[in-house]
Amino acid sequence: MTRTFPTLAVTAVVVAVAAAALSIPRSGAAAGAGAAPAAGTARAAPAMPSLPPVIAVRPSGPQVPANLLRISIRFATPPEGPVLRRLSLVDRDGARLPEPFLDQELWSPDGRTLTVLLHPGRVKTGLIAHEQLGGILAEGDTVGLRLDRGELRRWQVGARDERGPRPRAWRPSALQVGRRDALEVTLDAPIDALDVGYLAVIDAADRPVEGRAALNEGETVWRFTPDRVWPAGPFRLIVRATLEDPSGNRMDGTFEQPLDADASPAQDAVLTLQVRDARPPHRSSHSKAPAQAAHAAPRP
Repeated sequence: MTRTFPTLAVTAVVVAVAAAALSIPRSGAAAGAGAAPAAGTARAAPAMPSLPPVIAVRPSGPQVPANLLRISIRFATPPEGPVLRRLSLVDRDGARLPEPFLDQELWSPDGRTLTVLLHPGRVKTGLIAHEQLGGILAEGDTVGLRLDRGELRRWQVGARDERGPRPRAWRPSALQVGRRDALEVTLDAPIDALDVGYLAVIDAADRPVEGRAALNEGETVWRFTPDRVWPAGPFRLIVRATLEDPSGNRMDGTFEQPLDADASPAQDAVLTLQVRDARPPHRSSHSKAPAQAAHAAPRP
């Protein structure tokens, strides 16, 4: 799957809270206190369109890192109208966290998956917004994601993750020739849910093996089911260098590294896959059973 949004270059961000944007009730003479509204002037707020059912929220595991950057929401059908303003993060007591999201909606090509970014200026340490407003999540907290008044998911907040995916630590399952078993790759940590297509199985002729891929168990297991049985021959698992985890870390660098840091060109990772012959070992037709003794041993 190809990302439909640009990689963000995070610069120093100053988050200014405009008083006009806050829904603070006016008081006293400024609000016309005690004055009755003119007849026929009261208007009800326009009703927001109903949203289709949510079928998936990622990260799907029970815990997220304190420097979580992305959340994605999959709807049954494309929703109407803006969704971001209807989302909120709340603490364990249900209180809304102040301004956690970047004001941008990132949609998949089919219009069903919305990705929202926690404000990068508050996720990345050392920036003005982080210093003035603090981080959004803190280790040990409990945080919930709400859509309107309904809670979509609740997470425990763990430590910051600044390591990035390490494919060398991944464990691919063994494959057998002539069978259509799924390849399951156990990852060292969760990866971004939208990066399921950033891994590919390649045969000896450098051709991609056709099949279906999915992320399971809190995005810690990549499962690939081939369209055909596995033939004999070597296979490789190619991992794109642009693969990221939910905190924006990559194999070649972390989200926390300075923007002006010298970085070598990103390199794809390659893992060799085991393909075993499922056929029983061949036995020679001339093999004989162990010879029996010609005479029984004498009894004592």
